[in-house]
Amino acid sequence: MTDLDLAYTPATELAQAIRDKTISPVEIVQNSLARIEHVNAALNCFCFVYPEEALARARAIEDAIAGGREVGPLAGLPVAIKDFTPTRGKTTTRGSRTFADWVPEEDALIVERLQAAGAIMVGKTTTPEFAYAGFTESPLWGTTRNPWDPDRSPGGSSGGSAAAVATGCVPFAEGTDMGGSVRIPASLCGIVGLKPSLGRIPMDILPTVFDSISHFGPLARSVSDAALFLSVAQGPDDRDIQSLVPGIEVPVPVPGDLRGRRLALNLDFGFYAVDAEVETAVRRAAEVLRDAGAAVEEVTLGWDREIVSAWFDYWGVLLAACFGEFLDTRRADLDPNVAALMEAGRRMDAVSFKRIEFLRTRQWHKLAAVLADHDALLCPTMAVPAPRVGQSDAEFDWVDDAGRYHGLDMTSPFNFTPQCPAFSVPAGFTKAGLPIGLQIVGRRFDDVGVLQVGAALERLQPWADRRPAL
Repeated sequence: MTDLDLAYTPATELAQAIRDKTISPVEIVQNSLARIEHVNAALNCFCFVYPEEALARARAIEDAIAGGREVGPLAGLPVAIKDFTPTRGKTTTRGSRTFADWVPEEDALIVERLQAAGAIMVGKTTTPEFAYAGFTESPLWGTTRNPWDPDRSPGGSSGGSAAAVATGCVPFAEGTDMGGSVRIPASLCGIVGLKPSLGRIPMDILPTVFDSISHFGPLARSVSDAALFLSVAQGPDDRDIQSLVPGIEVPVPVPGDLRGRRLALNLDFGFYAVDAEVETAVRRAAEVLRDAGAAVEEVTLGWDREIVSAWFDYWGVLLAACFGEFLDTRRADLDPNVAALMEAGRRMDAVSFKRIEFLRTRQWHKLAAVLADHDALLCPTMAVPAPRVGQSDAEFDWVDDAGRYHGLDMTSPFNFTPQCPAFSVPAGFTKAGLPIGLQIVGRRFDDVGVLQVGAALERLQPWADRRPAL
């Protein structure tokens, strides 16, 4: 039987209780495993679980603490790793039949750091094939569902990680974000998700370390838990030439002081059609921050749909470059949508691909003008609440007669300005009980700043007391 209060205890509190010897890491891991067993039958968010190994590691940490030996800041805390991210000696499928038997010989650096800090990997979470989509469905693992409504999607591509965190299976989980894959499921599952500044957490799992849209990031239920994860995972390493030097001090807990904060608010980037309930929740969150002392000003960005179309072009090229070999050797095993994206990527010529940077430059100059006078930009994370299972990204890619773009996420434009951290935090719920996310986009490399704005909203408009009924 799962102890739900324990399952939903923040990571920061669990870590302190473990160090104080008021709770055993074995008890925490046992509770985590019991919760996974219950949740996974309904939501399909874990593709692998490691009970024996996790419990053995918990016992070892318990013995170390009893013996007065040093343990790391995450000692005894369960963590889930996305199945896109390599884990040494454990199958990593990347959601694809083409990787169904791949057992990496090395951990990704982020996994190495989390485990060195004492975190206990209890399992791997589901992802669409090659993390390509805003829905977590794959030919290999099937459909992952939203804990607030199992007929809805948790988003993607880190949907398994988000569902695991939202249901109390683990206090935090790892995700990857190339177009919103941390922030999308965070918003749709009612938790927090951070895309840090490019290079804040070294990215070492692609064939290239020169890509400019790819990030690791935490999914958590509280801002301070996300900060705790970031504090361990961040810092330079030569395995990623773009990793940022030096590392930063990440405060835990995160202060939420809004004195002197200047925040910009934009609802639609100039071209999105935004659901009315999403707009209402985002405006209300901005008003809460204004009432608490922040200066909030509504601004225009003057972007257009071209930045979204260009992101899809870029993403198709990246998929084709990294995994396109399977078009020739194992096409029948691929998700047809993945194959189509790869084919489009192959068709793009080098000059057209390079010109995407020109568009990104114009986009950045418009955002930079806003951030020159504001500490952060507030906007929706998603244009709509959680879509139904069985829908697809293609259904959220059209323009109406008024010229408004009907998209799913509002995250991918900020992967084109990757040095700006982007943080999704809960902003409220629809009348149907579906979560809505507020996206906080910071100045270049100001990861702590976006955490602080999120912490202020968390204090003023708490969300931890809301749990999915599952």
